[in-house]
Amino acid sequence: MQIDNPILNTDGYKFSHFLQYPPETTAVSAYIETRGSSDLTDVVFFGLQAFLLSHMMRRVTRADVEEAEAVVTAQGQPFDKAGWMHIVERHNGILPLEIWALPEGTRVRRGVPMVQVVNTDPACFWLPGFIETALLRAIWYPSTVASHGRRVKQALRPYYEKTCDNAETVLRQAVHDFGARGVASFEQAGLGGAAHLIHFDRTDTMTGILFAQRYYAAELSNLSYPASEHSTMIAWGGDHEADAYRNMIDRFGSGTYSVVSDSFDINFAISEIWGKQLKDKVRAAGGRLIIRPDSGDPIENPTHAVRQLDYHFGSRQNGKGYKLLDDCVRVLQGDGISLSDIGLVLSRLEAFGFSAENVMFGLGGSLLQKLNRDTFSFAMKANARKDASGRWHELFKRPATMSLKASKAGRQAVVESFNGLEAVRLEDLGARQNRMRLVWRDGQLHAPVTFAEVRQRAS
Repeated sequence: MQIDNPILNTDGYKFSHFLQYPPETTAVSAYIETRGSSDLTDVVFFGLQAFLLSHMMRRVTRADVEEAEAVVTAQGQPFDKAGWMHIVERHNGILPLEIWALPEGTRVRRGVPMVQVVNTDPACFWLPGFIETALLRAIWYPSTVASHGRRVKQALRPYYEKTCDNAETVLRQAVHDFGARGVASFEQAGLGGAAHLIHFDRTDTMTGILFAQRYYAAELSNLSYPASEHSTMIAWGGDHEADAYRNMIDRFGSGTYSVVSDSFDINFAISEIWGKQLKDKVRAAGGRLIIRPDSGDPIENPTHAVRQLDYHFGSRQNGKGYKLLDDCVRVLQGDGISLSDIGLVLSRLEAFGFSAENVMFGLGGSLLQKLNRDTFSFAMKANARKDASGRWHELFKRPATMSLKASKAGRQAVVESFNGLEAVRLEDLGARQNRMRLVWRDGQLHAPVTFAEVRQRAS
């Protein structure tokens, strides 16, 4: 059994669709958008190239066809063996598809098409609908993470611009991805982790770095630093907590390092161990200690930790008039914190006269997992059908009971307008430039994008 059999990477009911189209259908066009309407450019398109390079280059083989036939017919579905063997023999196993898309990293409003796909072989008119499951899944998840990351960044930006000297640089380091263990699969960690890195420069999701490098030629470095966890700290025992911290300074103290300090009593750890016993050692090491007060109240704990460190290590006033802790110490809250919690922490710090630069945040499940396809209402819909004479017929749906699910009629293009990017019918494009461009045709990647380009567009 080939678990990556591309024929089986779809919904079971789709195997009957080759029998359901009107006679003499030779092509079907379909597009992907986020449903609804909005004046906000709040959706960041990302993830298509990773799918094209990781899945669409996988050739369908005769063994795949035979295996799929056995699996599909056993489930009571018809199987188009002739159609799939045509792909194997005529196209050497490459799916005959043409895909147009906006450049990745583009920000769009709801209702603006991001991707449009059509078959290039008349015998495979059923193929655009068949790949909906895999293609839509490949796009909605990383695009949603990228869009959510932009929302987080935009929500935090006012605090950093008001209280930090180098607001953009500090903001890019403010949110650390701790989400690898909180997702459902290796691939999800890779796609979501890469999407996070569009907006932020801190991660421990190594798979995200790997995906960004492999599929987008990313040049990434200095995204993490040595950090402890409870197991490595409690291994020393409660009576030797200070020794555990002292070892961290000896091993990593010349650079940036993070030490979880709430295994027993966070207030004692900061005021007595870090603030008295090890204060001179921390300073003499020359690096930066990041203290993590993870457990407990995610709003009160980091705020109190900053104030405690100010008392013991001191602070200076930055160019915006806010207090900045001694360069050798910072705080990171990495457990149980939400976007609203982060806003409350930064508001409290500002009220106490502290810069947002004093604290960072680690997010896990809320960053990569607590979202779904309906977060932005992603959908893929057929919009045109070509008959044997070469004429295109508009396809659309208009549910009388739910206007939100109405779809666009006719093949689409995307143009720049006074209000930003908007959809137009392809036949109405005229002399205007179509912002969607050819990215894939019959196994060939066109107009590849780099991660640096994606980041630049999204910013």
